[in-house]
Amino acid sequence: MLYSSVTPGQKREVLRAGLRSGRIQQFPGAFNPLSARLIEDKGFDGVYISGAVLANDLGLPDIGLTTLTEVATRAGQIARMTDLPALVDADTGFGEPMNVARSVQELENAGLAGCHIEDQFNPKRCGHLDGKNVVDVDTAAKRIRAAADARRDANFLIMARTDIRGTDTLAAAQDRAKALVDAGADAIFPEAMRDLSEFEAIRSAVDVPILANMTEFGKSELFTLTDLESAGVNMVIYPVTLLRSAMGAAERTLETIKADGTQKAAVGSMQTRARLYELVDYEAYNRFDASVFNFKVPGGH
Repeated sequence: MLYSSVTPGQKREVLRAGLRSGRIQQFPGAFNPLSARLIEDKGFDGVYISGAVLANDLGLPDIGLTTLTEVATRAGQIARMTDLPALVDADTGFGEPMNVARSVQELENAGLAGCHIEDQFNPKRCGHLDGKNVVDVDTAAKRIRAAADARRDANFLIMARTDIRGTDTLAAAQDRAKALVDAGADAIFPEAMRDLSEFEAIRSAVDVPILANMTEFGKSELFTLTDLESAGVNMVIYPVTLLRSAMGAAERTLETIKADGTQKAAVGSMQTRARLYELVDYEAYNRFDASVFNFKVPGGH
């Protein structure tokens, strides 16, 4: 009831253990707190919180317009609704190294299990779009070093994302990954890898866990879990999948209402009232007040 009974420290330990387990960890992207609970209910390993989703939910493009306060607040609301560890996209760290340090501590305070910080500069753009720009290796390393030095819980995961493959060679991406690990990164997120051999190349370059971004409509093929495991990937995220699914369903329902004058034809594809009440644990609140849940949920609703 209310929020997770698992402490942030325990969630961070679970994330670390999962990355050591030898089994690839699946982190679907939550677009709100309720979807995080659904991800847990379906048996996934963790919850991913995408910077693009947080921006898009505010009606903004993913170009670095969101603030630390907005991201930490919303990410905290999502993380506290699940027993699973939550990894959040911290963009470029919201400023210079001192800002990065503060960002890490605010995300710790918000209950996140870890974050990733990238090597683009503002205005940034989606990792699977052309025309990206990355900072030099010293600047990127300073961000990661500041993040690693600032955390107070040694289990808070500092992941370094590099977008350099979009502007340079695979060898450059390998060199950047090595430099970021040397700066203190616990894991590497190589963005926009073009095929499995590129993931394998990053795997051969570093000894820390690596992440694969399986976003739709991007530069990477949507590889299976088996494919990614064979390439040595330790974690896979599906960052915008649920938001796209939900918005697609919402758009189709609105079109039905507009065309038919009623939502009746769309009701069969909706989440039922009973299932919604189950996810929010409506009945458990009865322990505090018997008047809260003293009714039967109508069947089929």
